[in-house]
Amino acid sequence: MKIGEVRADARKKVFTIRAGSAEYAFPYAKLRVAPSSDDPIETVFPDPELGREAFTYRLRSGAEDTVHLDEVREFAQDPEYLQELLLHTLTLEAQRGLEESGLGKRQVSRLLGTSASQLYRLLDPTNQKKSVGQMLALLHLVDRDVSLVVKKKAPRSLASVRKRGPRSKKTAGR
Repeated sequence: MKIGEVRADARKKVFTIRAGSAEYAFPYAKLRVAPSSDDPIETVFPDPELGREAFTYRLRSGAEDTVHLDEVREFAQDPEYLQELLLHTLTLEAQRGLEESGLGKRQVSRLLGTSASQLYRLLDPTNQKKSVGQMLALLHLVDRDVSLVVKKKAPRSLASVRKRGPRSKKTAGR
């Protein structure tokens, strides 16, 4: 994914990043080189040297830093990015498990009931066109247990409830 546009908003203290059809907000508070009122952001641009997959900003003092789009997408909890990250992690673990298992790739593909080329696609960390179910079957074969933990989010703060205000009578019964 490439960054199409990036803007700095000093009033809101965020960068607005447009990448593909998505738009993300990334707060100044998450920056390694933070701007201040005495040292504001002078320029910000999608970095062509990084294939427009990151943006670089420069402060008035000359200090600069670069933020990769993956960092922005992780902060935003982009579901597509989180799925890519999960598949990548599962793939790396499947590779380690296969090495440690002593099983041959042909044997594993037979046990999975799939072709050798499909197994190679499952073991390719850059391939995002595979299902979590396929990865779980492979991980099971190479003696890996996978645990998925789902937890309830912490309740919203009282401040965010006050900001939203009380529910109207029309929506209270829904």
